[in-house]
Amino acid sequence: MQELDATILQKANAWLEGNYDADVKQAIQKLLDDKAYADLTDSFYRDLEFGTGGLRGLMGPGSNRVNKYTIGSATQGLANYLNKTYPNEKIKVAIAHDSRNNSDVLAGITADVFSANGIHVYFFQALRPTPELSFAIRYLGCKSGVMLTASHNPKEYNGYKAYGADGGQFVSPEDKAVLSEVAAITSIDEVKFTRIAENIELIGEEIDQIYLDKITELSVSPEAIKRQKDLKIVYSPIHGTGITLVPKALKQFGFENVILVKEQSTPDGNFPTVIYPNPEEKEALTLALKKAQEVDADLVMATDPDADRVGIAVKNTENEFILLNGNQTGSLLINYLLSAWQEKGKLTGNEYIVKTIVTSNLIEEIAKAKNVKFYNTLTGFKYIGEIMTQLEGKQTFIGGGEESYGYLIGELVRDKDAVVSAAFIAEMTAFYKDKGSSLFEALVNTYLEYGFYKEKLISITKKGQSGAQEIVAMIEKFRTNPPATLGGSKVIALKDYGLRIETDMVAGTTQPIELPKSDVLQFITEDGSIVSARPSGTEPKIKFYCSVNTKLASKEDYHKVDAQLEAKIDAIIKDLGV
Repeated sequence: MQELDATILQKANAWLEGNYDADVKQAIQKLLDDKAYADLTDSFYRDLEFGTGGLRGLMGPGSNRVNKYTIGSATQGLANYLNKTYPNEKIKVAIAHDSRNNSDVLAGITADVFSANGIHVYFFQALRPTPELSFAIRYLGCKSGVMLTASHNPKEYNGYKAYGADGGQFVSPEDKAVLSEVAAITSIDEVKFTRIAENIELIGEEIDQIYLDKITELSVSPEAIKRQKDLKIVYSPIHGTGITLVPKALKQFGFENVILVKEQSTPDGNFPTVIYPNPEEKEALTLALKKAQEVDADLVMATDPDADRVGIAVKNTENEFILLNGNQTGSLLINYLLSAWQEKGKLTGNEYIVKTIVTSNLIEEIAKAKNVKFYNTLTGFKYIGEIMTQLEGKQTFIGGGEESYGYLIGELVRDKDAVVSAAFIAEMTAFYKDKGSSLFEALVNTYLEYGFYKEKLISITKKGQSGAQEIVAMIEKFRTNPPATLGGSKVIALKDYGLRIETDMVAGTTQPIELPKSDVLQFITEDGSIVSARPSGTEPKIKFYCSVNTKLASKEDYHKVDAQLEAKIDAIIKDLGV
């Protein structure tokens, strides 16, 4: 039987003896009595840290769990940071939450702590999407904001996304400064949990309408929508916050035939109809696809619980619904936006788009062809937001996104936004239908023009303390012993974002990488394939992103070339040995 490490026992006893609620102490004592040492170790072996998505983890007692005390400590640390950073100012923050179990309770605790620290809180009185919180921070002149959500994680998880004054998640050095303030809290007694009611102001529908009006102003093809207003759109919020705004946004854009998946339209933190509330998973769209077949829909869309990601399905040339991955949808959106802006004469040479380093280079090729600036960032939408803040007022952001189904159009928000994305995916579908094309045909035409890019993500889950150590070992193995060939093609470059060095594997020369440090490795082959290895910032996973490409000579070759690229990805995965 596993023995309990003395450090873990010491931390557990500190909670048993400290100023914690009786039910928390009871739960910890039960783990000790039951000799559930693996669970105890995972609950206490570390403190939850801010990753690419903020604070996220399993709910339960312990320093490595999401609960009243870890959320309270994070908020106290953030409050201390704000009060030190903005002395003698009236500090305002905004708080929202999604449909997850306990999200409303944890949002209330967050509001309590801020209010007790003399900070004015704008508190959304009911669940709202993450992007609306980002918008509200900017619109209401807040210095910070917090969203209680674990995005698309399973129901046992919850989390805490912390935002800065620009409406984006904290980036370096601010994230480190906040973290150091949180780490400086050595006792739960330092957290001010007693609410000061006059410091809390409820907000809701008035912000909704301002946000929706500003989104609608971004529309590029209202005439196409008028002609295609009966476009059949099936939409599912997968029991999440999307129900509050996505149908309203579609209606305001001019779409009159939006069909909801009723079984998934009621917010519910147990997500009863799905295994994972993740629009990246085919299973999560089962009911939406069934409804789409019943009504012969033009477009299927589903958003995750906090409505920052959107997955879509479209009909192929055989009239079958197929799911598009995040790279395909992102490429379609960028191609549509740049084409529509070009048609309207809106491209001045001062516009730009942004993608992450693990997102399809097809987006880059489209931007180059349209003479639009493009930027690559590290994984995590906060880095896209950071570029937007740096360039605000100097260049015009058209759109951007990442392969994990998160996109943004326009400068209203500094995070991925499934509300504006759903509206623009519908607008894009109307735009192409107005020209006699389906969205699938538009995708094939994009491949014909710019090259056929195919991507696949392999995720390997490694849970707990031992899993975290395995992930570190896997990355280190690839760093010190990179593969010589992948998929039959020689590896000619290694980009090590952890060391911030790019190595030419043929010449043996190196050059610096100008992005911040991140634990990502990229292998680039002679034939243009790219494989990226990256530990997840929000889940106990290591991810391998495979991207291959070739020319597509004709529409008739689509299935043949698709199969060839699929075989190439399989060969690469085999070579990786994962």
